[in-house]
Amino acid sequence: MEEEHEVYGAEIPEEVEGDLEGDLDGQPDDGLTKVDDVVTDDAASKELEEMKKRLKEMEEEAAALRDMQAKVEKEMSAVQDPASAAASQANREEADARSVFVGNVDYSCTPEEVQQHFQSCGTVNRVTILTDKFGQPKGYAYVEFLEVEAVQNAILLSESELHGRQLKVTAKRTNVPGMKAFRGRRFNPYYGKVPRFRRPMRYRPYY
Repeated sequence: MEEEHEVYGAEIPEEVEGDLEGDLDGQPDDGLTKVDDVVTDDAASKELEEMKKRLKEMEEEAAALRDMQAKVEKEMSAVQDPASAAASQANREEADARSVFVGNVDYSCTPEEVQQHFQSCGTVNRVTILTDKFGQPKGYAYVEFLEVEAVQNAILLSESELHGRQLKVTAKRTNVPGMKAFRGRRFNPYYGKVPRFRRPMRYRPYY
């Protein structure tokens, strides 16, 4: 008696069997891997943008704090105690009473040479040769003595020569804060007079 075999379908090819075994073993598909990479890149980009945003906010806060600190320091320096301001002004006036102004000073003259020139008048405490913003001498100086009597002795040296130039020596004036030196009005010959206006000339064409 012949044996009967039931056939339910064709035999499965070996290549298909290999693919099925690979899928069943948990091998990731290429499409899924690409999707995961895109999601990871988006997350990293968002995190980087958040870090940049926080860094920018921190820089803005630091700049605002610096501006506020500079403003407070400026206000504090502008507001001065009246007592200390008066004391400072008194000290300045006392120092100016012991100082002289020396004009027509040679540009190559040094403070030591000015001190030697006036040392016979009294004890020289300080010599200041004024310069411009480029560091070049302006041609005049201030000499401060320890004694008030030395000022009159220094004034006697006016018209004396130093480096071949005649010095102009006067007592130093004290600058009062908030007061400006008075300058006379320039002479105007038409001041107080009504100006006369000329009649406009009519246009006359040439014939």
